[in-house]
Amino acid sequence: QVQLVESGGGLVQTGGSLRLSCAASGSIFRFGAMGWYRQAPGKQRELVARLSSGGNTNYVDSVKGRFTISRDNAKNTVYLQMTSLKPEDTAVYYCNTVPELWSWGQGTQVTVSS
Repeated sequence: QVQLVESGGGLVQTGGSLRLSCAASGSIFRFGAMGWYRQAPGKQRELVARLSSGGNTNYVDSVKGRFTISRDNAKNTVYLQMTSLKPEDTAVYYCNTVPELWSWGQGTQVTVSS
């Protein structure tokens, strides 16, 4: 079982930026696609960014052009660079495989103030 630890969240103003990191306790290379998910209060968790093992990326429409997912297989870490943040981006952010195979980590809280 791979353990996931997300970090990098915080409180930012509208238009600000954050870089999230997700460190895995085991190799992520062999698990194929990785993704960042988020869950806002009262809403279901949603996949916002996906990165295939071949380097292809997919984003939910609401974050296209603002978020960038990347991975460092040597460090077993996945990143999410978030720019031009909006209040509607406020959520707890998680990483996992796509589809999710591992237990969810604790997530990292992102709060965007207006």
